Amino acid sequence: MKEGIITKVSGPLVIAKNMEDANMFDVVKVSDKNLIGEIIGISGEYASIQVYEETSGVGPGEKIAKTNRPLSVELGPGMLTSIYDGIQRPLEKIYKKSGKNIERGIEVNSIDKDKKWTFKPKKNVGDTVVSGDIIGGVQETKVIECKIMVPYGVEGTIKEIKSGEYTVCDTICVVEDKKGKLHEIQMMQKWPVRKARPVAKKLNPDDMLVTGQRAIDTFFPIAKGGTCAIPGAFGSGKTVIQHQLAKWADADIIIYVGCGERGNEMTEVLTEFPNLIDPRTKDSLMNRTVLIANTSDMPVAAREASIYTGITIAEFYRDMGYHVALMADSTSRWAEALREMSGRLEEMPGEEGYPAYLGSRIAEFYERAGKVLALGTDERIGTLTVIGAVSPAGGDISEPVSQSSLRIVKVFWGLDASLAAKRHFPSINWLTSYSLYKEQAEAWEKTHISDEFVYLKNEAMAILQEEAKLQEIVQLVGIDAVSTKDRVTLEVARMLREDYLAQDAFDEVDCYTSSHKQERILKVIFKFYEKMTKATEAGVNVEEYIQLPYVSRIGKVKFVEEKLSDKEFDAIESAMRIETDEIISKGGQA
Repeated sequence: MKEGIITKVSGPLVIAKNMEDANMFDVVKVSDKNLIGEIIGISGEYASIQVYEETSGVGPGEKIAKTNRPLSVELGPGMLTSIYDGIQRPLEKIYKKSGKNIERGIEVNSIDKDKKWTFKPKKNVGDTVVSGDIIGGVQETKVIECKIMVPYGVEGTIKEIKSGEYTVCDTICVVEDKKGKLHEIQMMQKWPVRKARPVAKKLNPDDMLVTGQRAIDTFFPIAKGGTCAIPGAFGSGKTVIQHQLAKWADADIIIYVGCGERGNEMTEVLTEFPNLIDPRTKDSLMNRTVLIANTSDMPVAAREASIYTGITIAEFYRDMGYHVALMADSTSRWAEALREMSGRLEEMPGEEGYPAYLGSRIAEFYERAGKVLALGTDERIGTLTVIGAVSPAGGDISEPVSQSSLRIVKVFWGLDASLAAKRHFPSINWLTSYSLYKEQAEAWEKTHISDEFVYLKNEAMAILQEEAKLQEIVQLVGIDAVSTKDRVTLEVARMLREDYLAQDAFDEVDCYTSSHKQERILKVIFKFYEKMTKATEAGVNVEEYIQLPYVSRIGKVKFVEEKLSDKEFDAIESAMRIETDEIISKGGQA
């Protein structure tokens, strides 16, 4: 096989000749520095290669070594708790080997090849297996078992299966196919990142991902296996929302991809996540988390690869039957990497300089989410939920990345800079955001919460929408021009905004609200609505009524611990009856 020869270097883009026997998306080693590159274009004997490392000092005439394999990730026990870069190089191991700066051409195993894992078989000699069948398991962390599956394309009869301690490279099972060929199975598989892992069937997402965030769970829920975009300007709280979801969402595995974010933000993630206590297990959250860190000062080509690396790892755990949530922060930085590489390839630019295929690439990424029936005979159902942050310049969501995302995702949490400026977090604008899982959500809520909750949340949204109309009148002619009934509506809407939708991510209690507590808060707000309406109809002034002692307790109940909250709700409702009756009996005189 002829070696390639570099003819041109343009930043992370390298042009090489003698590449006619190479394939698209093959990995190559660039120059004697062994820089990792990927073929992204072929024209005759010339290939365009995007290099995932700094190319300074590389020039024409240097050699290209071909590997004849696509960019792939290693999948197996040992990934959880790891922190990788965009092409699955473990940053902690690189730090120990080369210090604070990543040496160019450094080679470190993605998964520890020397560590021994205790493999427990679940199949026996003579059993017939097909692709995707689980042949055994390894306790990867305290809370997650890594299930060892038959690789894609292998099926037949088990001739040998082992039990005990082995490395990921040791053969633990031998399968003989119908032609008599023997296939050795290890605990580790390799899979090309740009190719979705196959499934038996895609199913309709109908189970909700409970996040504990009131604005999300109540008004804009996302299904397990769903897709969501979070567009928002700088400082509007995208990263904090994703951190909250990573900690509290009802998912088994969390994959967090920091794609082109600022170094200080990723530093915060990398230092905070290992110290976070998992509320489900009371152990470290990292025991069910994989972090992929690709900061804005890292090579731009690796940024483009990072989300593919993340979603391939996510699909691997999904195929085991786990519920996986992937957070991509942010897809805008990934799109900017596409734009830069497209420019260097001298492709015809599309809108705002992005490549013409931007929309299809974003669709390909989000389409890998879903609820699936995994390959195999044991009917495992797994889900992969994808939540992508979008960082439009100036918060203008009419730009191409936001619009391409909105065309494919089914949930939109639009972050509002004006709400963030008022310190209202999460700054999800309830008038512009939406969820297309409403029917599935209501069916799920009727089963898991109550019919009344569905009614209350729809009424709450109607009041918030009515408030928007009334505010226009108030701004024109003043608050005194609206009727008493409308004044009551405005007061209830204010309570919904401030006491229900606003949630403190840094408060030990308010950071998470169960479905039961969400229902109780809505109930008490609507009982307040009912009592205030009754009082004002009896002649009580609105300002006078809202000064009643129990009203301030409604705003504080979200900070009451879950185990004590029912008692506090009952006390508020009792005080509500007594104080309302008293003020009515006094004829509205305080």
